[in-house]
Amino acid sequence: MTSLRDQLGGLVYSTEHGKTCPTCREALEACHCDDVSEQQRLAELDGIVRIRRETSGRKGKGVTTVSGIPLSGEELKTLAKTLKKRCGTGGAVKDGIIEIQGDHRDVLRQELSALGYQVKLAGG
Repeated sequence: MTSLRDQLGGLVYSTEHGKTCPTCREALEACHCDDVSEQQRLAELDGIVRIRRETSGRKGKGVTTVSGIPLSGEELKTLAKTLKKRCGTGGAVKDGIIEIQGDHRDVLRQELSALGYQVKLAGG
């Protein structure tokens, strides 16, 4: 484990390369940290799409989350857009999880099953 001084004492900007990535210390143009983390996320998936309803941390507002979809970032955003259109609500994609405003578990299960995904309703 690195010390706090080593963690905070890294190079942030170089006149030669411009801004650098705090993780790999490469120039932002040459950094591959996002690609590596996306590949790790896809490798950890088990092939089951989980749909759950959450209210924690959202001041009582219900949100339906869809996780476990084996798609890359741009494809995930495209799928989220079609799901939001189908439900008629807003939403977002955060850390590989699609969030749809409101309780739309049944609609999302039907839509994702029609697209060929194995779907499970998770949580209560």
